[in-house]
Amino acid sequence: MTEATDSRQRHRDSSKNRSSNPWHWIPTLYFGQGLPYVVVMTLSVIMYKNLGLSNTDIALYTSWLYLPWVIKPLWSPLIELFSRKRAWIVALQFLIGASLALVALTIPGPRVFQMTLAVFWLMAFASASHDIAADGFYMLALPQRSQAAFVGVRSTFYRLANIGGQGGLVYLAGELQERTGSMTTAWSIVFFVLAGLFVLMALYHQWMLPRPTADRLSQSSSGTRALLREFLQVFAEFFRKPGIAVILGFLLLYRFPEAQLLKLASPFLLDTAAVGGLGLSTKQVGIAYGTVGLSALTLGGLAGGWIISRVGLKRALWPLVLAMHVPNIAFLALAMALPANLGLISAALAVEQFGYGLGFTAYLMYMILVADGPHKTAHYAICTGFMALGMMLPGMWSGWLQAQLGYVGFFGWVLIATLPSFLMAAQLKIPADFGKKLDTDE
Repeated sequence: MTEATDSRQRHRDSSKNRSSNPWHWIPTLYFGQGLPYVVVMTLSVIMYKNLGLSNTDIALYTSWLYLPWVIKPLWSPLIELFSRKRAWIVALQFLIGASLALVALTIPGPRVFQMTLAVFWLMAFASASHDIAADGFYMLALPQRSQAAFVGVRSTFYRLANIGGQGGLVYLAGELQERTGSMTTAWSIVFFVLAGLFVLMALYHQWMLPRPTADRLSQSSSGTRALLREFLQVFAEFFRKPGIAVILGFLLLYRFPEAQLLKLASPFLLDTAAVGGLGLSTKQVGIAYGTVGLSALTLGGLAGGWIISRVGLKRALWPLVLAMHVPNIAFLALAMALPANLGLISAALAVEQFGYGLGFTAYLMYMILVADGPHKTAHYAICTGFMALGMMLPGMWSGWLQAQLGYVGFFGWVLIATLPSFLMAAQLKIPADFGKKLDTDE
């Protein structure tokens, strides 16, 4: 009995020594958090376009996939109540890997749209749940000072997952299509590769993730009831915040034009000039939009954070709001001119994405301001739910609207759709120095 106890203790000590360095697991954890999101939100759009679906159907049905992120604050207590966050992370990564394999298997079969969409729904719920578990585990496994030090690392690897997914995997799909002559085969291979990657990631995290003592379960039914009661109270407190109508209006409408544009950006790049598109190949979209564009988006986000840290959110707000929306003119210009030069197209996309990165930083900082208080983690999660809702609803009708207006008319409408965002930004009340000097110990 003593030898068995000693063996278990040695195993725990070995595990602790092996995984105590955050560099061993934070990069892979947040790369794994970003990848399924970009698969569900972006790769699905490009894949369905390659497989011949209409813009109306693509925008409507893939916008519904935002729903798990809209409602994830409602089931976040379940992550607390059932099993440890470490176990959730590993199990959900296995589930995401299985979902990716199912997509690969259903692409060549009959009713490909219905079958793959059903699996994407499963993947979306697993991914949203993984977000909850991963973010909670991050806070449990690191002391507060280390949390602040590694926040840039987790953000960077989340962005790299977006670039790898929207850039590298889209390029791979185009390359495989050219080699095999079949877009169906190409996308099946891409999803099998992703499935294998996630299974390996789950195995790696099962071995490498630390086992913090704070990652434990409620031990009694009274503790469970108390947790649920506290959750309902925290949720109610959010809706009692001063100026809640303005808060919700801004969260829902700030990205109103971008929510519509994002669903049609890839179809516009892929459609032929005969229907108003640019006629790029799938490989070219991976380069121009997935790599150049997302790199510019990342740089814009970094620049936006630096600007806010220098002058504060209040002074930076309007320049960043304008930076968010004015570059949408790039899509209207592309739709009117229909250039064939990939370098010119990439430059225009880089300008638009850089501006988006700048403006989105203001949005994130405002959510931090709204969430500030004794329940900042839960309130921030609620803010992200409204953020997802603000992307879901406009995206649903964007495909139908583009079909009615054409690409030129649609991108003109996107510019008009910036007005609600400007109106809500004008209503915000922001403390003069908020964001200028951040307390990194919080």
